[in-house]
Amino acid sequence: MTAVTATPIRVKQIDHVTLVVKDLKKSRQFFVDLLGMDEVPRPNFGFPGLWFEAGGTQIHLIEEHEESGPAKIFVPEKCQISRTRHFAFEVDDAMATIECLKEQGVPIAAGPKKRPDGPTQLYINDPDGNLVELFSHTQS
Repeated sequence: MTAVTATPIRVKQIDHVTLVVKDLKKSRQFFVDLLGMDEVPRPNFGFPGLWFEAGGTQIHLIEEHEESGPAKIFVPEKCQISRTRHFAFEVDDAMATIECLKEQGVPIAAGPKKRPDGPTQLYINDPDGNLVELFSHTQS
């Protein structure tokens, strides 16, 4: 009897990331007003949430409730910021982004710094404390 070799799964792209949040209004301000994502229609799932899109990637928010789990994943403070749970968005210019964040009063959690592969990166926190990397391949 010969072994059957399965064809490997081939992921095409990230479709969406889902986050549980405490306050949909504050999170909407972060993703739409600060990061410039578009709010897109969301099916009526029977629990509160919002969907946002940038390029081909969506962020799905679920308002915290008894079946969702907590809004923030615990990460010990001693963990190095870029070596823990986070998600990343490419922006046009990381250095110009810093100026925008300062104008909006958004604290920078870490960076800016060059990644070993070249892009400039920085980190901020969303309203629930989730770590968000913003990076660009170019800078001013």
